Amino acid sequence: MTRPDGGHHLTAEDLARALPHVLAAPRDAGRITCLCVRPAPSERRFPQTLRLTRAEGVPGDRWLTQPWLRQADGTPDPRIQVAVIPARVLDLVWHDPDLTHPGDTLAADLDLSAANLPAGTLLRAGTAVLRVSDVPNDGCAKWKVRFGAAAMQWIIDPAHAGLRLRGILCAVETDGEVALGNMLTVLR
Repeated sequence: MTRPDGGHHLTAEDLARALPHVLAAPRDAGRITCLCVRPAPSERRFPQTLRLTRAEGVPGDRWLTQPWLRQADGTPDPRIQVAVIPARVLDLVWHDPDLTHPGDTLAADLDLSAANLPAGTLLRAGTAVLRVSDVPNDGCAKWKVRFGAAAMQWIIDPAHAGLRLRGILCAVETDGEVALGNMLTVLR
């Protein structure tokens, strides 16, 4: 969407108006609307299916070779193998094909709030099972550059802390395959 002023970023008012819709996402199961692999920085591939494994996270994704978080022994931290973004947030901010996709492995129409999915919660994605991480996904400078200062402030606003508008990070608990259109289901 190109704004009337010629810009491509949403305003704080746009985001505030959208918040009730974002918060109305299903709580128990939501359709997976996007799959993404990041082979290299700023490179995105959008397959119809993904394999998720405990050993490699998403085979072909840079998590294994270029993780932003490592364990004390230098190996990639499994708590950040898979990133899940609320589909309603992705639809809101990634409205311009010239913008780089944020790089989240899955977009799902599911309430990802801390109240709904505390750390340790298990999620079924296709035949794979994920465990919600205790590592927060707070966004980074790239989010601000790609989607604007208002979008960055919206996700880091202290009033929104528990909403996890930027999404969640997960470890692969059980290897499996996920396909576009599968459900992301909370295992209660």
